[in-house]
Formats: sequence, C-alpha cells, structure tokens
Amino acid sequence: MKNIAKWSGLIGLVALCATACSTKQSENLTLSGLNPANFNDTIDGKPTALYVLKNKNGMEVCVTNFGGRIVSVMVPDKNGEMKDVVLGFDSIGKYERIPSDFGASIGRYANRIDQGRIVLDGDTIQLPQNNYGHCLHGGPNGWQYKVYDAEQPDSTTLKLVMNSPDGDENFPGNVTATVTYTLTDDNAIDISYEATTDKKTVINMTNHSYFNLTGDPEALALDHILYLNADNYTPVDSTFMTTGEIASVKGTPFDFLTPKPVGQDINNFENEQVKNGNGFDHNWVLNSKGDINILAARLSSPVSGISLEVYTTEPGIQAYTGNFLDGTVTGKNGKVYNQRASVCLETQHYPDSPNKPEWPSTVLEPGQTYKSQCIFKFGIQ
Repeated sequence: MKNIAKWSGLIGLVALCATACSTKQSENLTLSGLNPANFNDTIDGKPTALYVLKNKNGMEVCVTNFGGRIVSVMVPDKNGEMKDVVLGFDSIGKYERIPSDFGASIGRYANRIDQGRIVLDGDTIQLPQNNYGHCLHGGPNGWQYKVYDAEQPDSTTLKLVMNSPDGDENFPGNVTATVTYTLTDDNAIDISYEATTDKKTVINMTNHSYFNLTGDPEALALDHILYLNADNYTPVDSTFMTTGEIASVKGTPFDFLTPKPVGQDINNFENEQVKNGNGFDHNWVLNSKGDINILAARLSSPVSGISLEVYTTEPGIQAYTGNFLDGTVTGKNGKVYNQRASVCLETQHYPDSPNKPEWPSTVLEPGQTYKSQCIFKFGIQ
C-alpha cells in the first residue's frame, strides 16, 4: 500500500509539473500563438528576436527583425473574435530555410529592375538577376534576408535600422535605412521609411505582407472585395517586366474603381495582361498621387467582415494575388498556403523606374533623405 501511495504521489507530482510547464509556456505565447523563444537566434553575427506591439483595443502585431517582417496581425472580426490576417512562419528557422517575402521590409529596390541593369551618371551597374533575368526585390540577398538592428521604445513602436554597405548586391552607396512600425489606437499599422546614402543610388522600399482577411489562410482570398483608386496601371510582358506603357483600366479586368471580388477576372487568360501576370501581379498608378490622406486601396472579407484600408505617399501599388503559392509551403499553426490564398498590396514607385526616366524617380543623392509612408488600417466592413 505504501508503494502504491508512493507511485500515486509521484504520478501526481509529474502531472502537476506538466500542467505548470504547459501553463507557463502558454503564458509566454503571443495572442496569435507564437512562441517568442522560437525567434531567438543569431544570423550573420546579429541577434534576431520577435517584437510584440499592442494597442489599447487589444490589437496585436508581431514583427521579427529578420527581414523586418510582420509575422502576425491580430484584429477583431465582425463578431469580435480576434483573427490573424497575415501569412508567415512560427520560427526564425523557417524564415531562414524557406525562401519567401512574407511580411518583409523589402530593399534596396522593391519589385523588378529590367535585366538587373541601372545607369547612374553614365556608369552601367549590373545587379543580380534572380527573376526571369531581372533583379527582383533587391536580389537574392535583399534586405528581407538580413537582420535589421531593432529598438522598441514602447509597446506600440518598433524602429528597425539597416546599414547596407556600398556594393551590397552591387548597389552603390553606403545606405542607412530606417523602418518604423507604429501601431495606432485606431487599429492601423503606420509604416514610415527613411534612407540616406553617401553615393548616388536607387531606393524603393515596401512592405510585402500577404493578407487573408478571413483569418483562415487555407481559405482562398478570391472572394475578398478589392478597391483600387487607380485609373491606370503599368502593363507587363511575359517576364513580368513593365513595358513602359501606362494604360487605362477602363473596360479591362484591371478596373477595381468599382469594388469587386478578387477572383472575378483572375482567370481571364484571354486578356493578355492577366495571362502575363498569371492572374494579378501588376502595378497600379494611384489617383491619390502621394497624398497620405486619400484612400489608395481597400480590401475586405465578406466572411469575417474585416476590412483593410491602405494609404500611402507612394505613386503606385502592386496588387499581387498569391499566384505562385502552390501548397508546398506550410506556415503558422501547420496551415498549408495554397495558390491565391492571399492578396499583397505593396505601396511603391513603379517597377523599373531607374530605366524609365519619364516615371517618378527613385534616385537618391548624397545629402537627400528618402522618405515613404504606408498605413494599413483595419476595421469592420
């Protein structure tokens, strides 16, 4: 009887410890279920971590300084239930092992540069060619794969700094770039970018979050209602490179001036531009013309009722509908990311602007400061 009592006591103690450990672990998790310990690492000699922003409404945004990536965004749906509305991974190791742009602060140059070539003051500079012969998102070792220095002064602000040396991916100039995330009390993520250089260069920064406003990333985003405040867009060839034309959206699948489901025309491959983009993967020329107070885009889910409004100082926005997700990537909570399970809304200068002088310039000179702002504001539609 003593042995039975002894073993019963031991079993009880083990169960108690297991419960305590489980409780402690769950206390350490973010609202989105992330374990910050899974983001503690050292990459290229620099520490990585997960930073948590919260506002007075209970909204939560988690960011890692590896690539300046938004990892999760928790917002209330129409029933008041908190939903995570962005795609991503639940550990730094997955971000390292699986190439992606999920949530990243892209630099030096977001989107594509034709054949990876730019000309500055008569000198031709050859950049990496990592996408159909073009330089995409700063090359294969762009800032999304590097560690930003991080400082979190308070619960709603995160400041990330990138010191990019002269010759980084063959871009000229020692560049210091800052990305500041501010979570406001009206449920907006205000992203502010700044950069300086000691040598003439080009800069075009953006955030590459993949939004699925249902809160279920295994559900397709084809039913999301999209509005783009743009009369024109920039057509592309079969390699996704802008042709130089600025074309009217009127009478085309690219007309989102009247809000419509993302999937309404996404498979209309009789339209050459939809075919070239494998769906929508194009830059729209915004009517807001850099006015941060004018709505540039709106996305909403009829399932969750969650809406996302986009405001920007940039002249363009790349709407990308997850056409190249293919179900081979498993993200947070073991969820599989299938084709068109998200929509990206990347505020930017137009693709290949360095080679199209008639478009707004992306050249940054010594003594100048590059500035850009994007606001992602969440609500209920």
